[in-house]
Amino acid sequence: MADGMQIDPESPRGTKRKVDDTLPLPAPRRIKALAEDVVNKIAAGEIIVAPVHALKELIENAVDAGSTALEVLVKDGGLKLLQITDNGHGIDKEDLPILCERFTTSKLKAFEDLSSIGTYGFRGEALASISHIAHLSVTTRTKESSCAWRAYYSGGKLASPKPGQSAEPKPIAGRPGTQITVEDLFYNVPSRRRAFRSASEEYAKILELVGKYAVHCTGVSFSCKKHGDSSASISVPANASISDRIRQIHNSAVASELVTFKAENDRWGFKCEAWISNANYSAKRTTMMLFINHRSVESQVIKKSIEQTYATFLPKGGHPFVYLSLDIDPQRVDVNVHPTKREVHFLNEDEIIDIVCDEIRTSLSKVDTSRSFMTQSLLSNPKVPFATPMKQTAPATPAQSGTVDGSTVRPTPKTATKKPYENNLVRTDASARKITSMLVPRESTQGGEDDDNEPEYEYTEKEATICRLTSIKELRSEVRDAMHNDLTDVISMHTFVGIVDEQKRIAAIQGGVKLFLVDYGMLCNEYFYQVGLTDFGNFGSIKFSPPLSLHELLSLGAEQEKKNAGDSADEIDWDEVVESVKLQLIERRALLLEYFSMEISESGELRALPLLMKDYMPSLAKIPQFLLRLGPHVDWDSEKECFRSFLRELASFHVPESLPLPPAPAADGEVAPEEDPEITARRQKVCRAVEHNIFPACKARLVATRGMLKSVMEVANLKGLYRVFERC
Repeated sequence: MADGMQIDPESPRGTKRKVDDTLPLPAPRRIKALAEDVVNKIAAGEIIVAPVHALKELIENAVDAGSTALEVLVKDGGLKLLQITDNGHGIDKEDLPILCERFTTSKLKAFEDLSSIGTYGFRGEALASISHIAHLSVTTRTKESSCAWRAYYSGGKLASPKPGQSAEPKPIAGRPGTQITVEDLFYNVPSRRRAFRSASEEYAKILELVGKYAVHCTGVSFSCKKHGDSSASISVPANASISDRIRQIHNSAVASELVTFKAENDRWGFKCEAWISNANYSAKRTTMMLFINHRSVESQVIKKSIEQTYATFLPKGGHPFVYLSLDIDPQRVDVNVHPTKREVHFLNEDEIIDIVCDEIRTSLSKVDTSRSFMTQSLLSNPKVPFATPMKQTAPATPAQSGTVDGSTVRPTPKTATKKPYENNLVRTDASARKITSMLVPRESTQGGEDDDNEPEYEYTEKEATICRLTSIKELRSEVRDAMHNDLTDVISMHTFVGIVDEQKRIAAIQGGVKLFLVDYGMLCNEYFYQVGLTDFGNFGSIKFSPPLSLHELLSLGAEQEKKNAGDSADEIDWDEVVESVKLQLIERRALLLEYFSMEISESGELRALPLLMKDYMPSLAKIPQFLLRLGPHVDWDSEKECFRSFLRELASFHVPESLPLPPAPAADGEVAPEEDPEITARRQKVCRAVEHNIFPACKARLVATRGMLKSVMEVANLKGLYRVFERC
């Protein structure tokens, strides 16, 4: 370090430095009033943040005007053009000069009126704010006026449409109502205009807003479309109900799963009406439309509370759909807390939210018996060899495949995200029309004998009962625990190919790119057993007129069993068996009637049997054997085992009968053997029921269990065949 260099001593840490007294102090700034133009633009920036906020103000004004039809036209997300046309009572010509001045309104006279305001708009700032940041024109006609009047505005004042022309409103032809056109929004606020990322994003916000008011404002038709489009993005008729409006604005998946409720409380001064999704519906994000005193608002407190209520009903990551309309005493609501009226404050918020959440919880609990979960099936193993049964997989966890009170589990269809290779293409699918559907049905040549006297149905006013028996719930749970995901996926997405063997009851189905042989006897047995569990206590009935003798039916069943028993039949006293089973069924006729719709008279007459599927009649020839088996094969002492064994026998009774194979075609020079016409008619009936009734029903609601694996055989795989053909 040089000797002549001087270094200032280091100042101690934490000490204050003194102000240099030699520097001059700045002169104090004077307070001045902002220019009126600046004030108006600042106010406009607070109220009109985006095109959707301008449209919200215009929609609310149109509804306040008594409109029953609103048409919205949008260009470039509302930045280039935003037009709304209504058929309300219009605006008087004398009011047009002050229409766009600030704080001009027909809905408020004194400050005290805020405590009882019942309209959407009330401050008179919407049109004034829009006129300062856009080119605004108004065309209006009242019912009493002979013509419509058009006026242009700029900066809150009347303006001339072109230089040199008068700014006074001009008479033109027009229909009753008002049309407000907003062009070049934010043309004089370039920083705000550059902040918008895309027109499509702004248009999506506009559609969301129009959708909210279209759902809420019953009796008002709404339409919204882009400029230049031939069709509207939203179109709701005036006479549509709320559920229909939700279906059109959102989708049928939401509308078909809606639950509605009403609640009110005089102490807290509110009423509410809601349409909410039940536990069957679940989405990736919450859709919530909240209206307080018919004003669309947002409330994170209400939204969070409702989501927490749904958390116990929906799977993890699932969110509900909620449309909630609250009517609160206006004296308890402060509507003037947000520039865009997006938020309101009201008294007793926590108490009102608690009541609403309790009603939601109660409404969801009432319908949880129909709850079902969508499950994602496991991927199939592409290396399964030909003619091998499906491999058994581990059972699904309750979180994946659980249902409540026995409702069926449907797998989620797997959608392809990449272009499939040729060996992955499916020749047919479940929605493809079969060639047989194009053929004209053959008329019966035997005077209607093939119809087999189609049954007539009689509908009763009996209400469905909810089964709360622990034993039935446990049996349903056992079915869910035994579910096989891969096989359930195949059954629920299959295409029926045809019956291969009526005697062995084998049918061919296509699942994806694979062909399977299915033992439809075992398939039907499991399906009808599950129907018995899910519809327990709510079966239909097959009425017999006149009633059948129980003793004679059991005797016929004993004769059949005697033939099947062979030499050991002589060791059994069949008369005693018949009498014992008859007494058992008569003693338990009340239980059979209450739970299974099986009606037996005190004198021993069979009047009705349970019916598990409409448009399908089980073979009545199986009745004697079915009744006889109810004695030794049903455990009448244990409740759970009684229901299990009885439903198994009932399912076996509903399984289609096994028929002999049709005669082989005759060789050259030989006479073809003829089949019994009765057997032919029964074969046609079974084939028609299997294809058009049973397999579609299994496709809709069967939960395939691991015990059914031995009834399904894979016989062909398109991927494997493709590799074989490649080597040829």
